[in-house]
Amino acid sequence: MADSPEPDTLWDDFHRVVNMTSAELADWLKVRDAGEETEPLPEAAGTETGKHVLAILQKRRTDLTHDDVRVMRQVVDTVGELVDGENEPAPETARDTGRRHRLMTLGHDPLKP
Repeated sequence: MADSPEPDTLWDDFHRVVNMTSAELADWLKVRDAGEETEPLPEAAGTETGKHVLAILQKRRTDLTHDDVRVMRQVVDTVGELVDGENEPAPETARDTGRRHRLMTLGHDPLKP
């Protein structure tokens, strides 16, 4: 990763919007992909972006790649678009539940303080 202030700000923004721990995200990705009769191997569970977020959470800032930086920007932008203000309402409809699940796949649980 290039040494500039922008990646430092991105690192902070990413860790602000990704409010799930790596263990919570790993568990969610496994649950999300589990079916009634089958379930993927643990390392294969989750979306590509979700797995990449999990990998980033397990890295040090100095170990980030350019692809990591791209995914971090994507996650910060997507979570920002999906979250309306600081006080997010609890999901009350199926649509809201779907929104919460999409956010959780990116490492952001809107029900966490």
